[in-house]
Amino acid sequence: MSAVEMQEEGKQAFRVNIQHPAADPESIANGNPDHDEAVLARFGKRQQLRRTMANLLLNNRTLQFGLTNGGPAGLVYGYIAAWTGSTLQALVMAEMASMIPIAGGPYNWVAVLAPPSSRKFLSYMTGWLSVIAWQMFVANTCYICGTLIQGLLVLNSPSYGYQRWHGTMLFFAVLSFGLFVNTYLGRILPRIESLMLVLYVMGFFAVLIPLVYLAPHKSASEVFTVFQNLGGWNSTGLSFFVGFITAMGSFLGIDGADHIAEETQAAPKVIPQAMLSSIIINGLMGFAILLAILFCMGDIEAAVFSDTGYPFIDIFVYGTGSISGGTALTAIVLSVNIFSVISVLATASRMLWAFSRENGMPFSPLLSHVDARTRLPLYAIGATCVFNVLLALINIGSTTAFQAFISLLIASYYSTFLIAAAVMLRKRLTGEDKKLPWGPFRLGRAGIPVTVVAMAYTVVGTFFSFWPYTPEVTAQNMNFSVLLYGALVLFSLGFYGLYGRKVYKGPVYELGE
Repeated sequence: MSAVEMQEEGKQAFRVNIQHPAADPESIANGNPDHDEAVLARFGKRQQLRRTMANLLLNNRTLQFGLTNGGPAGLVYGYIAAWTGSTLQALVMAEMASMIPIAGGPYNWVAVLAPPSSRKFLSYMTGWLSVIAWQMFVANTCYICGTLIQGLLVLNSPSYGYQRWHGTMLFFAVLSFGLFVNTYLGRILPRIESLMLVLYVMGFFAVLIPLVYLAPHKSASEVFTVFQNLGGWNSTGLSFFVGFITAMGSFLGIDGADHIAEETQAAPKVIPQAMLSSIIINGLMGFAILLAILFCMGDIEAAVFSDTGYPFIDIFVYGTGSISGGTALTAIVLSVNIFSVISVLATASRMLWAFSRENGMPFSPLLSHVDARTRLPLYAIGATCVFNVLLALINIGSTTAFQAFISLLIASYYSTFLIAAAVMLRKRLTGEDKKLPWGPFRLGRAGIPVTVVAMAYTVVGTFFSFWPYTPEVTAQNMNFSVLLYGALVLFSLGFYGLYGRKVYKGPVYELGE
């Protein structure tokens, strides 16, 4: 068989058999373990993790930034634009995941698709950015849960003194819950995920129905035509794009399913289905909740400057007409978010494990270890928790500094997509795509326009993720994400130049070890 060698140098080369026999559709549909392992073998990988996982559904959002910058209409149209752009991203990633269903996700896609001269470097940079993005995803989710609990305390106990260290301790508690489920209950994680899906759907209706039924409603013109610029920007258009980040943040983590591809049966077929069904279902449910909140909210400025820190808590109280009703609806949202930590932690740890397997991280031999009894990457799970505990300590000293770190989520996540989409687009434009080992899901002729528009959307999102939060920038309110992103890139480049390039050879060829 002919092969495309991922790296000529080094003793461990990653090879892709481009003349691998066509997949048997029945074996894919039935989740044939032999076929799953054969797909991994095509990319030089051996089965290490247990294939029992299902789809991931996650959708966290806050409204404050979007209401301030753009107003109700800005949130509606920004959400539609973000949903459309993210769907195009999902289509591009689903195609690559169907072809290359390996836990590393974007950096594996880059390693297979990039030109031979740049595969090693580009896959290395993509791997670093992807690891950081998912670590920040864990931090962001736990932080939202902790501060939501504090918001409920503020709502129900006016005498409660809001302290940053309280939120950090709650962060630790939520993270500990995710750690417990991912380790001690790791064997039944697929069942827990099934229960999470039920909780997600039930929570959706449990919030939507009471809110729509009990609350007084605004007119359609107040929701669809009212743009606001409470942030004080030079124009409403600029205010809209600043608030656009709120909608974009609702659709991060599309590639999450691919990071558990090596634990998923019939991965070439199931992973694309999981990505696309997730973006469609989450998008529909999120849009329904967004419209319900906007139609049922009271005074916009009162909600924006809520003492709870979350406008939707005040909207729930206004809609139900009581604090207890608002608390009940918020508790449902909180429960869904707490359970989502399980999936986010699982995905982040698998990404860290996968990149460490290729010697891309410090302490890679330890982080890439898979426990023989549980077949779980316990060290990667533990390292993810330790990193996030240390990161959360920053919040005790400064919430602004902590939020600067978690704001890296959009920029680093979008950067990994841009690199992967760019090398895939190059394959198509040069005609080299004809030799690729395509999976069951393929865009065909739509591939080029879909990829181009998805990349344009991603560039806009990355640019505005670095934009200042307010027109009058000070050291206290500055968006430091651009500085931290630059520092992250410089650190990864330095690590690559001093050490990484000597040990990282691109994805490691494991067969025969």
